[in-house]
Amino acid sequence: MPQPSTIKSAYHKALLASHPDKRSFSSAIPPVDVDIALLKEAYTTLSNVSSRVAYDNILRNARVISLEDFEEAEEGVWTHACRCGGTYRIIEEDMDAGRHLVGCESCSEVVWVGYELVTDEHRATNG
Repeated sequence: MPQPSTIKSAYHKALLASHPDKRSFSSAIPPVDVDIALLKEAYTTLSNVSSRVAYDNILRNARVISLEDFEEAEEGVWTHACRCGGTYRIIEEDMDAGRHLVGCESCSEVVWVGYELVTDEHRATNG
């Protein structure tokens, strides 16, 4: 598990990289488009030992569901029925940003939504 000082340092570096007044075109910090609320949530989770353990348990216990098993509800939005009768919902922006954990809108069940990128080479081989 990373040391608290390492987590805090990475958090502050990410904040600086995403802050428009703290970076410049000549800066060594590359510009980054970051959801600050999500960054703060990640820092809060990772910097607290019990929160980190709970998060790690969610990751270990999350079922993996292929995006192919989801239905495209609208352009860039996919849904999947939960065992409770509720719905998992994921959007393209979340997947592009690496956020694959999705909670049911009705219960506490969490799944990891995965997909495999198909390349032209893969299509030609498996076509």
